[in-house]
Amino acid sequence: MERRNTSSGTIKRKGRGAVSNRTGRFEPTVRERIDDGWSVAGWSASDPTEEPAPQTIVQPDSSKEIIARNQSPDVPFDRSINPYRGCEHGCIYCFARPTHTYWGLSAGLDFETRLFAKHDAATLLRKALGRPRYRASTIALGANTDPYQPIERQYRITRSVLEVLAEARHPVGIVTKSRLILRDLDILAPMAKDGLVRVCLSVTTLEPALARIMEPRAPRAELRLEAVRGLTEAGVPTAVLAAPMIPAINDGELEAILEAARDAGADSASYVLLRLPLEIAQLFEEWLETHFPDRKKRVLELVRQSRGGKLYEACWGERMRGKGAYAEMIAQRFAVASRRLGLKKRPWDLDTSKFRPPARDGRQMSLFG
Repeated sequence: MERRNTSSGTIKRKGRGAVSNRTGRFEPTVRERIDDGWSVAGWSASDPTEEPAPQTIVQPDSSKEIIARNQSPDVPFDRSINPYRGCEHGCIYCFARPTHTYWGLSAGLDFETRLFAKHDAATLLRKALGRPRYRASTIALGANTDPYQPIERQYRITRSVLEVLAEARHPVGIVTKSRLILRDLDILAPMAKDGLVRVCLSVTTLEPALARIMEPRAPRAELRLEAVRGLTEAGVPTAVLAAPMIPAINDGELEAILEAARDAGADSASYVLLRLPLEIAQLFEEWLETHFPDRKKRVLELVRQSRGGKLYEACWGERMRGKGAYAEMIAQRFAVASRRLGLKKRPWDLDTSKFRPPARDGRQMSLFG
C-alpha cells in the first residue's frame, strides 16, 4: 500500500525507507515528480495506490578488486569487503546511500531496490590474499552495506567470503543488523577460538512501529538481540552498536538499547550520532516531513546544533559523535550507562599471526593445512 503526502509529493511505500528517488548529484539533469491532477495512461498521480510498488532488482557487479582500503582515523580498520552494493534493508539514515550516485542511480529508492551482487567475491579475495606483498590486518565485512541483507539467503556471497577467510586464518570484523549471521556459526565459532573474529550487531530502536518506517526490511530488534545471544553462547565476541542516535526520534532509547545488549550477552557497545552527508540530508528531510511533520523542525535544529550549524560536518574525529551541548549530552549518557552495565569498548585488533595464504584454487587442499 502507498500513500502520497500531497504537500511534498512524496509517497509512503510499505516496506521501503526512502519516500522519493531524487536524482543523484552527478547527473546533468534533475527529475522531479509533481501531481498536476491529470491522468496519464490510466494512472493518476493523485491516486498512488494504482502505482506499481518498486521491485528489488539484483544485477552482477563486475568489480576486479574486492578489498577496499581507507585511511580514516574514525574507524578501527584500514580495509573492508562489501559483498553487495545497495541494501534492501531500506534504512533511511544509511550513510552508504550516496555511493549509488556513482553509478548514475539515486540514493533514494534505487539504493534499496537496485542492488549489485559481487558473485566473484570469494575468487577475488583468494587472489588478493595470495599476493606476495599482502600483509594481514583485520578486514571489516559490511562496513558500507549489510553483508547479511535479505538477498544473502539466496546468493550466499558473504558465506563464500568467510570460507576463504577461515581457510586463510585471516581476522575479520563483521557489522550487521541480521539474525542470518547465525547461519554461519559453523565458520565463526572455530574462528573465534583462534581469536580471528569479532561481530557487531547494530540496534537502532526497540520500538517495532518506529523500526518499520526507519529501517523497514531489517530484522526486528528482538531478532538482532537473539543473534547477539546466539553468537555469545557460541563463543563469538559480540558488541552492540546503538546507531544512529537521531535527535527527538530514538535518542530517548539509548539506555534501554544498552541494557538489552548487556542482557543478551554483548561484551561491549558503541554509538554513532546521526550523519547526513550529501543526498541523505534531503532524503531524511523528506522522510521527516512524511512521517514526523510535527517533529521535523526540532530534529533538524538539534542536528545543526551538533554539526556546527550545518546538517553535516565531515571533520575527522567529529563525524561519528558531533559537537556542542546536545552531542556532549548524548556522549555523557552513553558513558554513564556503559560504566553501569559493564560494557567496555573493545579493540578490533585481532590475531594476525596465524594468517597463511589460501590455496590458489579453492578446490585444492593446502600443502600446509
